[in-house]
Amino acid sequence: MDFNVKKLASGAGVFFTRAVQFTEEKLGQAEKTELDPHLENLITRADCTKNWTEKILRQTEVLLQPNPSARIEEFIYDKLDKKLPSRTTNPELLGQYMLEAAKEFGPGTPYGSTLITVGEYQKRLGGAERELLQTSAAGFLTPLRNFLEGDWRTISKERRLLENRRLDLDICKARVKKAKLAEAKAALLSEEVDKAEHELRVAQTEFDRQAEVTRLLLEGISSTHLNHLRCLQDFAEAQATYYAQCHHYMQDLQRELNKCANAVSTPHPTAAACPDPVSSAFLSGPSSPGATVSSQPSQRPSTLAMEQTQLPVTGTRKAKVLYDYDAHDVSELSLLADELITVHTVPGMDPDWLVGERGNQKGKVPVTYLELLS
Repeated sequence: MDFNVKKLASGAGVFFTRAVQFTEEKLGQAEKTELDPHLENLITRADCTKNWTEKILRQTEVLLQPNPSARIEEFIYDKLDKKLPSRTTNPELLGQYMLEAAKEFGPGTPYGSTLITVGEYQKRLGGAERELLQTSAAGFLTPLRNFLEGDWRTISKERRLLENRRLDLDICKARVKKAKLAEAKAALLSEEVDKAEHELRVAQTEFDRQAEVTRLLLEGISSTHLNHLRCLQDFAEAQATYYAQCHHYMQDLQRELNKCANAVSTPHPTAAACPDPVSSAFLSGPSSPGATVSSQPSQRPSTLAMEQTQLPVTGTRKAKVLYDYDAHDVSELSLLADELITVHTVPGMDPDWLVGERGNQKGKVPVTYLELLS
């Protein structure tokens, strides 16, 4: 117990001495050892990295999850190291409501069948959003949090130790200066001067060692930037995939709604089912020059689709797949990113689609998922 009290008193004395030195430096009454310019630049760069990483992390969280209550819940589960329960996305919830409403109004009615169609596509949009959230959390948000909660805490700890070593060094410098002044006045023995100089050498050694440790940690910020760069590229790719999927789903939905609208205006025995009038053409391959295919209502293709279709597709051409694509029915062809397929057009087909072939497999494929090769 006596040892602990002495240790506590010693620690309090060191803290008080450092506080006095720090205060005198702020008041301009004591000299301060300056860090070398390279170390100062590293510290400034590290502070900038920390500040902007915090801002980017917070705003990305807001972008991916606008609900503050949901973000707080995710934060609590993360701190408790527990798995967050699966949460239904807003489009999925909207789609579920539409499907339930269709049951009430009657799935055979025009309104009920349209609710079913839109509801199913809303659920698909929700699934794409869920995938974006999961991919972004694992590939972008988690590395940023790991830096702030791991590497940055270590850097901050070593910087505090460096500041303490600097204060101790300046305290020893002040003691040596006072000892030499007193010796000059014959008021202090040379042994006291030697003791003060010895303490100064020890303090200088500890300061230099801590400065080197801090410098090495701060130079690691460059590696952090490279890691965050890769994570940022992954995040952008995840967003591109998500928006491409959403674009494709909405194009499909517009076609479905246009078919249903035409079926309502022109009664037909199969109006409720709203079949795709060009599915059979896509499944059977290119039609003969004299064959006719039911055309879709004119729609404006996306910018990417317009750029792609500006290249004439005469006969067959090779195309590189940009993103994975899962076929939604038997008339479509599933795609894998980076694979090469053969594509061609069908007279009267939607400009956003081509017929794709891979070996013996054939089906319609979205233009936005392809890069046509010359």
